[in-house]
Amino acid sequence: MRVGVYRIEMSSPDDVRELKRLIDSGEINPNEIIAVLGKTEGNGCVNDFTRALATVSFKRLLAEETGMSEDEVVKKVAFVMSGGTEGVMAPHATIFTKNDEVTEETGEKSLAVASGYTRDFLPEEQGTVAEVEEVKRVTLELMKEAGIDDPADVHFVQIKCPLLTSERILEAKARGKDVCTHDTYESMGYNRGASALGVALALGEIPEGSVTDDKICKDWSLYSKVASTSAGIELQKCEIILMGNSTKAQSNFSIGHSVMKDPIDYKAVVEAIENAGMKVDKVPTDEQNKKIVNVLAKAEADSTGYVRGRRNTMHTDSDINHTRHARAVVNGVIGAIVGDPMVYVSGGGEHQGPDGGGPVAVIIEK
Repeated sequence: MRVGVYRIEMSSPDDVRELKRLIDSGEINPNEIIAVLGKTEGNGCVNDFTRALATVSFKRLLAEETGMSEDEVVKKVAFVMSGGTEGVMAPHATIFTKNDEVTEETGEKSLAVASGYTRDFLPEEQGTVAEVEEVKRVTLELMKEAGIDDPADVHFVQIKCPLLTSERILEAKARGKDVCTHDTYESMGYNRGASALGVALALGEIPEGSVTDDKICKDWSLYSKVASTSAGIELQKCEIILMGNSTKAQSNFSIGHSVMKDPIDYKAVVEAIENAGMKVDKVPTDEQNKKIVNVLAKAEADSTGYVRGRRNTMHTDSDINHTRHARAVVNGVIGAIVGDPMVYVSGGGEHQGPDGGGPVAVIIEK
């Protein structure tokens, strides 16, 4: 396969002009697009409809450019929109393309990408082992599709998962079923956590049989080092983009990852850059930064309310949710290192890295 990666800036959640320009110029073949990973400028909470607006806008453009119906487009392209661009984070989207023409393997590993979907989840299945097992199944399928045999070659698994709304909770209740939580905001965390644990099981990061319903969002010793999950009101299934390196892929890119132990762990960002294949001296030079296509990270406020022994107010600010604080901090740290605030930082890190930390991946041009 031949993989392409394009990062485009957006002036609003429905701004698809840059993708349209790349298609018109012939730089991108719209029929080869397999995933759109976006950061939209909403609040990232239950009522963040910027995610749905961006999805509809990209879906409509691709339907027009490919001649497919919008229903056909969503079966082929994963639209993963993460809300919240606090601080200096620039709203943007990363477009992934794939050409499946058969070429001779070179033996060198390059960026490989595969995208897919779980089935729809019933409200009572969200945030439970049912979601964990389904994400595990699809993750393993996507590894095969990407030509990745070794779980160590998987460096980032981005998932968009559902959340519970009042209507969905009432629908389950009418059928005599209960849900994992009756708090719609809290349901985002349960879905994110269950999805991440599915990746952890698929990649052998945690033992089989270690996940039960009572461990989800409670046992923080269970986590994935490469999963990044985001919940949204606009879907009832999980959309998954798996990224890694494979000898079966041919591209000008490679990906690497590390794990931030807390929101200001800049050394982990440098480690991820080096893991992708770029040797740096303390921090990248301006010339090296030009070869960094994007940085993908998970941000999380430590449950203790402390970072390196210092108290913070992320959990006690009644006006601004802690996920919004965390995204702003992590974006600032990464932006300072790579000289660009237009990087992908998603909030809410349940079972995604250690408490207060999270995975960080870097895609570089070789």
